[in-house]
Amino acid sequence: MNLRNFFAELKRRNVYKVAVAYAVVGWLLVQVTTQVFPIFEIPNWALRLIVLAIIIGFPIALVIAWAFELTPEGLKRAEDVDLAAAAQRPRQHAWIFVVIIAGAMSLGLFFLGRFTAPNKQSGVNEVSSKSIAVLPFVNMSSDKENEFFADGLSEEILNSLARIDGMRVVGRTSSFQFKGKAEDLRAIGQKLGVANVLEGSVRREGERARITAQLVRTSDGIHLW
Repeated sequence: MNLRNFFAELKRRNVYKVAVAYAVVGWLLVQVTTQVFPIFEIPNWALRLIVLAIIIGFPIALVIAWAFELTPEGLKRAEDVDLAAAAQRPRQHAWIFVVIIAGAMSLGLFFLGRFTAPNKQSGVNEVSSKSIAVLPFVNMSSDKENEFFADGLSEEILNSLARIDGMRVVGRTSSFQFKGKAEDLRAIGQKLGVANVLEGSVRREGERARITAQLVRTSDGIHLW
């Protein structure tokens, strides 16, 4: 079979039609799942599984379209179809309407997702006023062993705040990553997604300890106390 006859056979067996229809309907299915799954809080792995199934199913659909043909008598192998009778049958254009409708719906959902994405993003970026990060207190003493005391004090404050109903407190691992870093508190608040940051220092002199702390609003850097 030469190349021209091969492409003609692809056209006769409706392989092109199946490829176009499958691609459009598959894209529509991806758009629908992308819009619907987050509403029901379905995990992302389910969406990835659907996309993978669509990709794997594409060559399978082409093989089936090549090997079989839908006739008024039912599904038959392409080799068993009477070519003369098939040529006399009126052409069916229903698949064109299916492709057009599915394509229009896919484009509609695609642009809907584009237009609503900024609104969703702004909703995600809204920071609750009842959110706080407790940074590790700075050890101002010459004795390095007081470092454990300063860290323990920070953790105790963090745990106490976490027990308050309605208060979102950033975990120790996230807040302690800024230990020893002279970084702007507003930038830290943006990275941790909190409205307030508590920082302080500890200076121990013998049995006495001097503790200073300040609460900063990350939106404008104002010291609340």
